[in-house]
Amino acid sequence: MSTSKATDEVPAKPAETPPAGLAEQQTNISLSRGFINWMETAQCSLAFTSYQTGQLFLVGLTGDRKASIHQTSFVRAMGVTVAGQRIILASDTAVWRLENILGPDQVANAIYDRMYMPRAASYTGDLDIHELAVREDGQIVFINTKFSCLATLSPTHSFRPLWKPSFISKLVPEDRCHLNGLAMQNGRARYVSAISRSDSVGGWRDRRWEGGMIIDITEDKVVVDDLSMPHSPRVHDGALWVLDSGRGILVRVDPATGQRQNIAFCPGFLRGLSFHGRFAIVTTSLPRDGLFKDLPLQDNLQTRDAEPRCALYIIDLHTGGIAEWIELKGHITELFDVAVIAGCRCPSSVPLNSANMASLITIDSEG
Repeated sequence: MSTSKATDEVPAKPAETPPAGLAEQQTNISLSRGFINWMETAQCSLAFTSYQTGQLFLVGLTGDRKASIHQTSFVRAMGVTVAGQRIILASDTAVWRLENILGPDQVANAIYDRMYMPRAASYTGDLDIHELAVREDGQIVFINTKFSCLATLSPTHSFRPLWKPSFISKLVPEDRCHLNGLAMQNGRARYVSAISRSDSVGGWRDRRWEGGMIIDITEDKVVVDDLSMPHSPRVHDGALWVLDSGRGILVRVDPATGQRQNIAFCPGFLRGLSFHGRFAIVTTSLPRDGLFKDLPLQDNLQTRDAEPRCALYIIDLHTGGIAEWIELKGHITELFDVAVIAGCRCPSSVPLNSANMASLITIDSEG
């Protein structure tokens, strides 16, 4: 298990000595010196996930300006998105809907101004769902990576396909191109990211170096290619953004011309991208085998004499510099997605199958 508190200057430490056999599972979480000031000024909190350890992290500030890092377990927690008072989360076999049960003036445990309760799970089976979003009509759409398509939930079946790349000949559970990222525009799905054009089982693994692309699904055309393992396309401030993860770079793309501009380098494998004003928030992961084999990211790290980090970075888009960060050291080495919870100071969530989940009864007074 990981620590649940952190300060702005020193790594977090467990509140007590962990039981024998659990010490190797500890993770210290440290924050940059200005992180708390940034959150207070930004008037938001953050949610991020680790599929490696199966956790949803909610980051906020207590009333006395200390960091709160609240953790809840969801097996293989992947894509996360915030829609109003709701969090939508992808796990190993289900898409979860978590609802804030606190009113505007309510505070739980004298700390939390939002408390997210798991209210529904749509069981999909193992689709290897990566990123997801909520359309303007309230429908959840997601990247069905195993079947190489964009999909939505079905009341009867595992999923309903909405779109697939033209180079994918049929819907089969073969993860052919490693479709992984989703960008929304005006409340509708617009762009997706894929590692390659492969139409054979697991074929994307042979094209990781520079086979990646962003596809405009409304026109079924490639907007930009020659990317290395791209993730998390997003539309923000009139531009298309994407993580060129195999190079470790946040990239700004002109969707009309495909022209791209490198904005910032982050030391680690990038996944997950969100925006808050002039800031981009991303997460990075460590390599699984010590090196980022066959990826230009390894050379980019060596050129900069840098070591990879498992971290959350806040990037100033005006300067391209890293403004603040959260770093995780220890058991947790891989993160996946990140989302901004605007207007929230300190969120929490109710653990699945917990005593709180059973006993915390709320009444809907509307209507």
